[in-house]
Amino acid sequence: MADKSFLDWPFFTDAHRALAVKLDRWAQDVLPPLVDAEHLAGHDDAALDAAARSMVAALAEAGFLRYCVPGAEGGAYDGLDGRSLCLIRDALARRSGLVDFAFVMQGLGSGPISQFGSNALRSRYLPGVASGKRIAAFALSEPAAGSDPGAIATEARRDGESYVLNGTKTWISNAGIADFYTVFVRTGEGPGAKGLSAFVVDADTPGLRVAERISVIAPHPLGTLAFEDCRVPAANLIGAPGDGFKVGMANLDVFRPTVGAAALGFARRALDEALARTAERRIGGQRLADYQLTQAAIADMAVQVDAAALLVYRAGWAKDASGGGRTTREGSMAKLYATEAAQQVIDRAVQLFGGLGVVSGMTVERLYREIRALRIYEGASEVQKLIIAGQVRRAFEQGGTA
Repeated sequence: MADKSFLDWPFFTDAHRALAVKLDRWAQDVLPPLVDAEHLAGHDDAALDAAARSMVAALAEAGFLRYCVPGAEGGAYDGLDGRSLCLIRDALARRSGLVDFAFVMQGLGSGPISQFGSNALRSRYLPGVASGKRIAAFALSEPAAGSDPGAIATEARRDGESYVLNGTKTWISNAGIADFYTVFVRTGEGPGAKGLSAFVVDADTPGLRVAERISVIAPHPLGTLAFEDCRVPAANLIGAPGDGFKVGMANLDVFRPTVGAAALGFARRALDEALARTAERRIGGQRLADYQLTQAAIADMAVQVDAAALLVYRAGWAKDASGGGRTTREGSMAKLYATEAAQQVIDRAVQLFGGLGVVSGMTVERLYREIRALRIYEGASEVQKLIIAGQVRRAFEQGGTA
């Protein structure tokens, strides 16, 4: 961890600061061979899946998956602690996009159960999430319903003590390695988003299959799920029928800031790489770092990193201080700014590396591929702008001030 000064900010408790130190030591001592396995896996699905599973196991052994579930099910806090989730993603993303992914999917996939699940669902699934014995996944997106959950077409029809699911989910992280999926479907209590419900579906349920695997520029387990007369117990419903949109959005309130935290981790690593490269690279008889244009670029990068960190950790603090209330505005601001800023920071790092910056296998080249998806998933930047504008306008109309 190059810059630790942010840990002195008033957003954090001593427990958060101790967690950051533990993360840094673990990343230095345990993570390197796991990262080597990630790089060797490349786009090979079997090797990639094995690397992801190994990372889940290592995160569990270190105790970090305890931050993905509430205390009653083996978690570190009574509820999900936003600041801890952000600190962990920030630290992990600096070293490995895949280990960050392996961590957050345990939280994102099980978060609806943590927040809205019955006692039976919580006791059945969450201890396994914390121990790494159950790998989780979050299945919201569809071919025609990504940014607009109200367009979800996958249906669940009540049949006695079960629901029968039919439809398709795509862009599903952990597809093929998950032990269970939190699936959002249309149950028809109302039009659009009002008619959605959420279910826990075990991966081995008849009628559920991984229809395809999707290869992307920053490889991780990703695919399309097909539901064909997939029968799920009614007891696997999360919350009440028609609560699906509320469940999904509350979960994103918790995890959207952590997307910003992962972007922040990528940006921190890019800044460190750029500082090291410009200090050693000589052009025209002097260090690259001594040129004013280089210094201007470094200054811009440092400002963007700190601005992103302030928004990310404000959002984490706001969620923790909300008492279970919604913090949509803060989360969307953090996600929007941190991901867009990280893209610019990493692009500057590539530019400062020159030709080496686009050589496959270089750290800044990997970061360039890793950051791009973060500006899309869990609500694209354009969607975040609409959300923020709506929140600001609503506040102004209700109270006369934004």
